Amino acid sequence: MPIQRLAAELVNQIAAGEIIERPASVLKELLENALDAGAQSVQIDIEAGGLTLIRVRDDGRGMTAADLPLAVESHATSKIGALDDLEHIATLGFRGEALPSIASVAALQITSRAAAESHGYCLTPSESATPAPAPHPPGTTVTVRDLFHAVPARRKFLRTERTELRHIQELVRRVALGRPEVGFALTHNGRRLLDLPALGPAAAERRVGELMGSGFVDASLRVDAEAAGLRLQGWLGLPTASRGQPDLQYVYLNGRMIRDRLVMQALRRAYSDVLFKDRYPAYLLHLQMDPARVDVNVHPTKHEVRFRDSRLIFDFLHRQVERALAQGGASAAMVASPEPAGSADEPRPGGGSMSGAAPAAPAPQTGALALPLAEARAVYSDTLTPPAPEGPAATESVPRLGHAVAQIHGVYVLAESASGLILVDMHAAHERIVYERLKRQYLDDGVARQPLLMPVAVSVTPAEADLVEDSQPLLEAVGLEVDRVGPEQLRLRGVPALLAQADGEALLRDVLADLRVDRGAVAVEQRQQHLLATMGCHGSVRANRRLALAEQENLLREMERTPNIDQCNHGRPTWVSLGMADLDRLFLRGR
Repeated sequence: MPIQRLAAELVNQIAAGEIIERPASVLKELLENALDAGAQSVQIDIEAGGLTLIRVRDDGRGMTAADLPLAVESHATSKIGALDDLEHIATLGFRGEALPSIASVAALQITSRAAAESHGYCLTPSESATPAPAPHPPGTTVTVRDLFHAVPARRKFLRTERTELRHIQELVRRVALGRPEVGFALTHNGRRLLDLPALGPAAAERRVGELMGSGFVDASLRVDAEAAGLRLQGWLGLPTASRGQPDLQYVYLNGRMIRDRLVMQALRRAYSDVLFKDRYPAYLLHLQMDPARVDVNVHPTKHEVRFRDSRLIFDFLHRQVERALAQGGASAAMVASPEPAGSADEPRPGGGSMSGAAPAAPAPQTGALALPLAEARAVYSDTLTPPAPEGPAATESVPRLGHAVAQIHGVYVLAESASGLILVDMHAAHERIVYERLKRQYLDDGVARQPLLMPVAVSVTPAEADLVEDSQPLLEAVGLEVDRVGPEQLRLRGVPALLAQADGEALLRDVLADLRVDRGAVAVEQRQQHLLATMGCHGSVRANRRLALAEQENLLREMERTPNIDQCNHGRPTWVSLGMADLDRLFLRGR
């Protein structure tokens, strides 16, 4: 076949194949146009999952009679006018392909009225190229009927009405979460599914609660950080509220929905130290930056972007999210003691919840990790001997985790807090404390090492012995001194000082297991963190170990000074709270 120009209709069909995959794809383009037009209210009507009808009405700027024919021409747009405009795109759409592509695969009708006009105009591209006068309030209504009616092959790839509707609902949810200042309403087959009024900045949390659930808001941290010309705002789900699938992960760049690999990796890395295996965090984040620093003209769907300084973006997201998670739980400053609770029939302050972690809190006390090594050894030795604690009456304020009351079956520590009671898994909590101290030592001057008076001989397989030889720099970095003394024999000569009382052989075997799993799979820094987390487990107080009340009290105070204390090294919760309201409900008080 000789080279030839493609017909305009065929060009539009090809463009439609890239932009329009299903009814939700059509709706996405129409919603972006409405938002770019400054709409404050958007009404969406769907029939048969979007196959027979998709109608979007907005109250934006609208179009004149002269604008309408251009709107359905390929590559005609009001959003960019020159090549330089591609360097700083601030609108959601910009290519001018959406409406002509939709018109090539469906019956399209546009009715619009500019604010300065006395009436609107209607254009049906398949019937006439000239708009006709029509009654319409200021704004635009785009109606799409019989999607893919002229392309039966494409229609065969669509799913059931319920599935297509689910995709539409998820799209509207994503758009609405990104623009709480805009009102959205959605109906399907005449039945109203969503009715979201426009909200001011102070009420944005209400939109989040409506679309992501009040449980997400209750178990999340607010983040608002700014550095290097970047700003990150939103909600970070607590690790203890993680999910079995990544279905509540929303990221917006300058108001645009994105699914960017770099961003996802940075967030996954920030959560990696506190998340249980095979669990996913929930979050809603808005990243703002100069549009000139990012290229959104990467893919027709505009979900993928290309950052001009990808390393800076990665580091900013990783550090800010990691810092917020470290500061957001029990490791918070003292809280004022509430007024005494009233009778059972009166509301009690600080109701609390039965979640595995506390809600957002003030920043942690400083200096938590700066104790000298000698004191660290005393605190984290096998005896866990603490200084005498101050009793509840010694101060007018109550620590966030309260004061120790008792130990339960040698596993849990029970504490009385300002709002109810706290239950602590002492092994899990102490495991995180030791791990965080090991990390701080590693980052500061290297993990302090304790030579063993009697080296520990460990029998291994030849492959494990080879692995130790290959991993010497890594092992030394985390405070282990181990060498090969035979084809199947290792000798452990030194351990981290914080783990001087640990079982040396068990420690080494667990480290070897980690090395086998992680070898070549993750970066060196992550391997080091995995090893430190494993080693921290060996330095923690064991279950069935009886602690004196003073030791229990000291554990609580150390928890309040430790980052990421809400989870152990493996992502399990370290403590739960029961407020007085929860206790009253358990005993049916006040009913």
